[in-house]
Order: sequence, then C-alpha cells, then structure tokens
Amino acid sequence: MDAHALFETLIREHGRRLHAVAYAVLQDGAEAEDVVQETFLKAYKTHREGRRLPPTEKLPAWLSALTRNGAIDRLRRSRRRPFSEEAGDHHADPVAPSPASDLEAREQTQQVDALLAALPENHRLAVTLRFMEGMDYQGIADHMGLSHGALRGILGRAMETLRREAALLPSLLP
Repeated sequence: MDAHALFETLIREHGRRLHAVAYAVLQDGAEAEDVVQETFLKAYKTHREGRRLPPTEKLPAWLSALTRNGAIDRLRRSRRRPFSEEAGDHHADPVAPSPASDLEAREQTQQVDALLAALPENHRLAVTLRFMEGMDYQGIADHMGLSHGALRGILGRAMETLRREAALLPSLLP
C-alpha cells in the first residue's frame, strides 16, 4: 500500500477517536482538529523518513499518545481565552431556531462543557469516547491502555461526579 493510501486509511479509521482524545484535553473543537492534523503529519514524517510505524495492533495507542501529548503541549503553550462570538450580520431565518432556544442550547452546552472540564483528564477522555463517540468498553480500554475493570472504575467515578455536579444545575435536567 502506498503512503497516500495508507494515510487516507489511517485518517478515516482513527480521525474521530483522535479528535475525541484531543478534545478531552483541550475542550476546543478547532484546537483539537489542529492537534489531530499535527499528529497525522508527525506520523507521515515518521513513515517518510524511513522509520517504521508501530505494528497494526499498537498503532491506535501510539496515535492516541501522540495526540494526547500534542494536546497537552498546546494547552501548556497557550493561555486559553474565553470564547467570544464576533458580531456578525444577522438576518431573520424562518427555519432557524429562535434566539431564546438558541441561547438555551448554548447555555446547556456551556454547562456540559464546564462539567466535563472539571473531570480529571482520563475520566473526561473515557466519558467522551463512551458517550460522544459511542465506543464500547473493550475499544475504550484498548484505546486508553486500561484493563476492563480499571475502565469501569474510571467511568463509574466520572459518572458519579457528573451526576453530583449536574444536580447543582437544574437547567440540565429535563
């Protein structure tokens, strides 16, 4: 398989999961995309320089480690600033959600992001992979290099923390 086809396959198979790893660290979608691109670029350079990529069974963990380390480095280098939307040209769209429902959705997303951000990194990653990426327990355990029991413990503690914290935010509850 040529390098181009190899990396197309890698991106297709691992891109979403690596994005989840970077997002769990950075809590910023655009920054996470940049880190994933940098990860694939590093892997491509490794391949192009004649160094071998890890064997197929170890490749997901290697890519995840590159992504996680890249995200941590990016987080250390930058001081995160609060997101501020730029004022743009707003025209009424009859199909668009009302400003009130848009505001509610944005506030709820911010609350969920704040709850996730309060979790330790490995808890946040496990929750993200399980509930946002829909991965099964075995896939997450393999991805994170954990035993099934350790993963269950992490997810259990993370969910307990989220439930406890969410109880303080009644707008999250239906």
